[in-house]
Amino acid sequence: MLLNSLNFIFAFLPVVLILFYVVPGKWKNLVLALASIFFYAWGEPVYVVLMLFSAVMHYMLAIDIGRKQKRSRSAVPSLVFVIVMDVFILGFFKYYGFLSGAVNELLGTGFSTSALTLPIGLSFYTFKNLSYVIDVYKKKCEPERDPITFMAYASLFACMSAGPIVRYADIKDDLYAHNVYMSRLGEGARRFILGLAKKVLLADQLSMMITQIQDSGSSMSMVTAWIYLFAYTMQIFFDFSGYSDMAIGVGNMLGFEFKENFDYPYIAKSVTEFWRRWHISLSGWFRDYVYIPLGGNRVSILCHLRNIVIVWCLTGIWHGATWNFPVWGLYYAVILIGEKYVWKNLVSRLPGWAANTYTMLLVMFGWLIFMNTSWDAAAGMFASLLGFGASSLIDVTAGYYLKTGILLFALCVLAARPVLKKLSERFIERYTIATVLVYLVMFLLSIGGLVFNSYQPFLYMQF
Repeated sequence: MLLNSLNFIFAFLPVVLILFYVVPGKWKNLVLALASIFFYAWGEPVYVVLMLFSAVMHYMLAIDIGRKQKRSRSAVPSLVFVIVMDVFILGFFKYYGFLSGAVNELLGTGFSTSALTLPIGLSFYTFKNLSYVIDVYKKKCEPERDPITFMAYASLFACMSAGPIVRYADIKDDLYAHNVYMSRLGEGARRFILGLAKKVLLADQLSMMITQIQDSGSSMSMVTAWIYLFAYTMQIFFDFSGYSDMAIGVGNMLGFEFKENFDYPYIAKSVTEFWRRWHISLSGWFRDYVYIPLGGNRVSILCHLRNIVIVWCLTGIWHGATWNFPVWGLYYAVILIGEKYVWKNLVSRLPGWAANTYTMLLVMFGWLIFMNTSWDAAAGMFASLLGFGASSLIDVTAGYYLKTGILLFALCVLAARPVLKKLSERFIERYTIATVLVYLVMFLLSIGGLVFNSYQPFLYMQF
């Protein structure tokens, strides 16, 4: 089940909210746990067993670690075991096809290279559960002993499919307090509608444009290539941030305060700043559980460079099992090292618009690597962007999309900046009824898009 499906919006979510608000406090986590298991089983009836196994394993090992620490015994073996198990599960389901192909080439073996079906949300809930066990080991939180409460956390449907990667320590109080009231319900509904509109009215429209350009069959002109890359740059932002908004909104409706996952990354004035604003829960996870344990920046320059490369290689590998993802990670490692040690002063002296242009060009070229699993396709598009491999400077296709897509592009640029948020906050304070009408129109337009164009899965669900 998807957060942008009609089944979720008009059946699952209303039923869960009614049950959650009606039952006594001590039963609320049971409602959450059962609803989340049903939610996951709806789309993954086989792999729900894997999700439950992961939850039970992390629950039991966290208790084991806490017990050993109280008895002054080493909990390292338990921690190592859970890390090895998580790496094995991720490696088996996510990288089997890639690794077996590499082994076949090296050793001449005949292992099947067919990739296994990736369980929905595997990377997200694995990292979420692992962060909990590591935090218990570091004594940042106590192990949760109530299995129902932990299952409510581990399987929470709002952030199951594509994040954010919510840490137990951040919502443990919410799991017991259940602070649900009408103002928070309304706030959550507004956030959910905003995310739905981002997904349906912006990301999905851009997706259709991208597909049409791909299906045109002819080589791209230089302008068409830039339109294509710009459309993907905006699509992945509104698709993923839209999902995060919807997840945060559902969390608010259920009494949770999830941390923000995006902070207008496309206004960044350096790539370093961009990564403080993009997919915050993932970059924070690698910072706290990989980068800092390796020594962070409190080491020699050589070791610091090593730490950056390791973290960004892992970040790329986390996203997928084709060569473009680790290369994408290394691409950012090189840029971040450059901004830290080579051209930091140069970037800081640029005017704001120039620094943002510099950042967006590098980010867009990063998306070029990210989106192409074929090196030939990536190289061909890169050449077209520079005018070398393009069929012409501009063609009929480019003219068509410049004419028909100009309003969509302008809206995307505005929505990717905080100006609309600031205006809406003032509007909400002054005009309550008008605000309700605006969100109602956004909701109805989004539902119309789902009904007539059918809903599309979120891009980050494949990771």
